[in-house]
Amino acid sequence: MRRRRQHAEHDEEAIDLAPMLDFVLNLLIFFIITAVFVKEIGLPLHQPSAPPDNQQKEEDDEKGTLFIAVHKTGDVSIDQRLIDVASVRANVERFRGEKPEGPVIVVANTKAPTGVVVKVMDQARQGGALDVMLQPTASK
Repeated sequence: MRRRRQHAEHDEEAIDLAPMLDFVLNLLIFFIITAVFVKEIGLPLHQPSAPPDNQQKEEDDEKGTLFIAVHKTGDVSIDQRLIDVASVRANVERFRGEKPEGPVIVVANTKAPTGVVVKVMDQARQGGALDVMLQPTASK
């Protein structure tokens, strides 16, 4: 009888790891099955080839381009002269009267106030510019 009790005491002290292993295996299977495999979808971009320099200069001379600069301080300038945001519309209207096909490019510093840039673009559109483009420049 003593031998049986000694074996029974050793059996009670051992930890049964089978249920824990079953639980971990079930969790692993659950996470593998429910994992979402995402396939990233992208659009192929085809950049147009640049025309020769002579052809580009001829097109710019025919159409003309109005550059509106927005500085990092929030100042707005056209042709190296400071103007008010409210006068952008009049300048664009005058430009469109001279060169109706010409695009308007807003050259904005990356540190420029966003509100000023948006107001300049809105004023350019209200002035009749169909092609208002934004060109960011790095601050120095």
